[in-house]
Amino acid sequence: MIQQYPSQLLEQAVQEFSKLPGIGRKTALRLVLYQLRQDAEDVQSFVEAIAKMRQEVHYCQRCHNISDTDLCPICSDPHRDASVVCVVENIQDVLAVENTQQFHGLYHVLGGVISPMDGIGPADLEIESLVKRVEQENIKEVILALSSTMEGDTTNFYIYRKLAAYDVKLSIIARGIPVGDELEYADEVTLGRSILNRTPFEGK
Repeated sequence: MIQQYPSQLLEQAVQEFSKLPGIGRKTALRLVLYQLRQDAEDVQSFVEAIAKMRQEVHYCQRCHNISDTDLCPICSDPHRDASVVCVVENIQDVLAVENTQQFHGLYHVLGGVISPMDGIGPADLEIESLVKRVEQENIKEVILALSSTMEGDTTNFYIYRKLAAYDVKLSIIARGIPVGDELEYADEVTLGRSILNRTPFEGK
């Protein structure tokens, strides 16, 4: 590959930044040049923060959200309604629902959705741990808040089948979210209303 920049170190830095989602080489170059203009101490602080996050970040043992401790702040909060669990695809979706300020229960992060085309099956997701929570905790309602895509609907139905034998209410967020849209991109008002106006999931 022909080197595009006058410095091999610059080239390497641009290559690394361009690996980030949504970052092309032009944007990567701007970010690298911005870092070059900063004080060495600021750049070192930036590098150390990323490295420390990668090395020390935990995942909540209960809901699989990102946390600094074994239990995330949401699961540890005694004011949350532990009888209601909102099932989401990823950490971004937890943040999206939290921003609505309409949900006061707990979460369960699957880590993705069932997608045979991408080689992702039920065993690759945190579905069995959800079943165990329903078995062991006093959960009265499970809200399925997955994106309204074919993969999301497939995952909803799979969870419905797995929880069918348990005495737990299964509901799905209202389809105020446009079909085919990702949950994390929904505006807060629409998403908040979808949580409040959730409907029973009938496995259809």
